[in-house]
Amino acid sequence: MQSPLIQELIEAFRVLPGVGPKSAQRMAYYLLERNKKGGAVLAQTLAKAVEEVGHCSLCRTLTEEETCSICQSSRRATGELCIVESPSDVTVIEQSGIFQGQYFVLMGHLSPIDGVGPSQIGLDLLESRLSDKSVSELIIATNPTVEGEATAHYIQQMAFKYEVKVSRLAQGIPMGGELEYLDSGTLSQAFLARRSM
Repeated sequence: MQSPLIQELIEAFRVLPGVGPKSAQRMAYYLLERNKKGGAVLAQTLAKAVEEVGHCSLCRTLTEEETCSICQSSRRATGELCIVESPSDVTVIEQSGIFQGQYFVLMGHLSPIDGVGPSQIGLDLLESRLSDKSVSELIIATNPTVEGEATAHYIQQMAFKYEVKVSRLAQGIPMGGELEYLDSGTLSQAFLARRSM
């Protein structure tokens, strides 16, 4: 019979996305058998992060400061606002180095069936930013799902009310992709978003 504390540790690992019972068990036993020091560092860092990390007061990304470093930067274009669904989307865009504006993180998408409406994803806060006329362009980078598209449409309608230019990230064939491996939805988007050369 397994120790109750070990079982509790295994169950704790299962809160992570994609971690099933076997993966959780492997992680728990690895830390207890081979890397107790690493486990202690993990526990301390996790406890500290859970305690100290919150949301940026302007863009809503994760940070331990009142305002994140991106929002504080004087080198960022304050008139360009990229709308994303999660803080991890900010990280991906920042790693590309292509965007030099600011962000607004929804922390999800509209999903009426799940009870997620505009106020749950901060669209009331976004609207107040649009109403103060400091934003000249919204770049919508929500995921190309049904919910992401519905969220994008809602934001587009809101932006039109304040006469803010709206653009959407292009969708379609990935760089290095081959047509034979694309699904019909991706191929359809590629045809719809085609541009002249």
